[in-house]
Amino acid sequence: MTHNKQGDDGFVSPEQSLQVYRAMQAGLSRRQALKMLGAAGIVAAGSGMWPGLSRGWAAQAQPEPKRGGRIRMAAHSSSSSESLDPAKGSTAIDYVRAYTFYNGLTRFNEQLEPQPALAETFESSDNGDRWVFTLRPEVTFHDGKSLTPQDVIYSIMRHKDPGVGSKVLSMVEQIGSIKALDDRRIEFNLTSPNIELPSILAISHLVIVPDGTTDFSKGIGTGPFKCQEFSPGVRSVAVRNESYWREGYPHLDAIEMVGISDESARVNALLSGDVQMINNLTGRNADRIKQGDGHRVKATNSGNYTDLIMRVDQQPGSRPEFVEAMKYLFDREQIKHVALRGYGEIANDQPIAPSSPYYFDGLPQREYDPERAAALLKKAGVSGARVPIVVSPAANYSEEMGQLLQQSAAQAGLNINLNRVPGDGYWSNHWMKHPLGFGNINARPTANILLSQFFASKAPWNESGWKNEQFDQLLVASRSEPDVAKRKQMYADMQTMIHNESGIGIPVFLSDVEGYDARIGGMDQTIPLGSFMGYMCAENIWWNA
Repeated sequence: MTHNKQGDDGFVSPEQSLQVYRAMQAGLSRRQALKMLGAAGIVAAGSGMWPGLSRGWAAQAQPEPKRGGRIRMAAHSSSSSESLDPAKGSTAIDYVRAYTFYNGLTRFNEQLEPQPALAETFESSDNGDRWVFTLRPEVTFHDGKSLTPQDVIYSIMRHKDPGVGSKVLSMVEQIGSIKALDDRRIEFNLTSPNIELPSILAISHLVIVPDGTTDFSKGIGTGPFKCQEFSPGVRSVAVRNESYWREGYPHLDAIEMVGISDESARVNALLSGDVQMINNLTGRNADRIKQGDGHRVKATNSGNYTDLIMRVDQQPGSRPEFVEAMKYLFDREQIKHVALRGYGEIANDQPIAPSSPYYFDGLPQREYDPERAAALLKKAGVSGARVPIVVSPAANYSEEMGQLLQQSAAQAGLNINLNRVPGDGYWSNHWMKHPLGFGNINARPTANILLSQFFASKAPWNESGWKNEQFDQLLVASRSEPDVAKRKQMYADMQTMIHNESGIGIPVFLSDVEGYDARIGGMDQTIPLGSFMGYMCAENIWWNA
């Protein structure tokens, strides 16, 4: 039933909740959004529009998909420690598999707005501390078991168990409890209000698995494909789920996924026809692929970045002057044009991209200044020292960035040794485990999710080990702040802290560049979360053979 006002229980209708969410993502407070809802008399999601807001979320006409065909896709990293447990996902191929075999309660559209998925509707209390999700009827797992509220409760709450080793533990800590209201409705009660819960529940780690699952080797989910084969670090084979709940999907019969860490080998595999889709292309190889008629290149600006990690809990990163000096040694223009060949944009040691409504443009751009860096290095007591930095093809452009940084550092009296390690196993064996190294962070759908996963003091992916109690307090408070100006100021303050104090240097934002066979259809869709169509390509592409 649709309501024109809030119900007595403090909830808005499911249709209204979607529109309130869209308005809040565009910068309105919940109170303003509800006021506009009442004034405009908007009731049905998709049939009305918010005054002054774009209808960019509306579906665009697409070419008619074809059914059938099999493709092979190669991602840039793989490891023998890979798992089909979505809680443990940490690389692009993990995220793709999660969305291939499983579904979340919600899913992202091209504007990164959360849409109903396994949850047919969702609605929130007035202040956003209580949410109710209503499950779609007649959804089944790959083994024939029906989807129930107990599956949702188990899937989300298992992340709170430290023994699971979830990569999103810091995000689910805000979920105080979940309970079934009946055989289709689930109530989430948060420890503090959060307007972004539907976005959080759309990320790949929080997809739904059967109640009680501990063996993930079969990838049993409700997703568009079933797992036919999974060999960690080798390959996985996904075959169409004929009982998929989303009518008309998927289009392909099967998808094979492999990891090829060497970029040249990935490109050669694409050009020879061994694979039909690859990710993590450098500008040089993107230009090479463009020269042929049978392949295409797609570049997406999503907020992806490769960062210099300086552990502030180890030497020399524990010396603030050293950290600051390293940030002044980035020749950002040179990195963009020489290393990236223009496939990116200048960054300013703040992780939120300019495309975000919470990007703070009031920070003075940190310029390349080797003289200032030299003075800071001297103050830190490391002038003339020799320091190692770990680079790897697994961290996009880190080798090129390392070489340019090495040249800049020499001008400032610092000797940098580049320790090159293989891409295979980099994320489990090297990332965050050296005093100085590089990371590569894929985009996140909201600013709060990004900051919660990588900069909160207790976040498992807090790369530099930086801890700031004031930052943590602002991060939590920003989730429920109703005043738009105050909320934006909170994000500005957090970005300033990261820029000034953290052990993370971000010289540029990278375009996600991938190559694919021209016979793959559906690639005109863009979900700006990362490569492979925001990791959701399996469900959306088809083969025009």
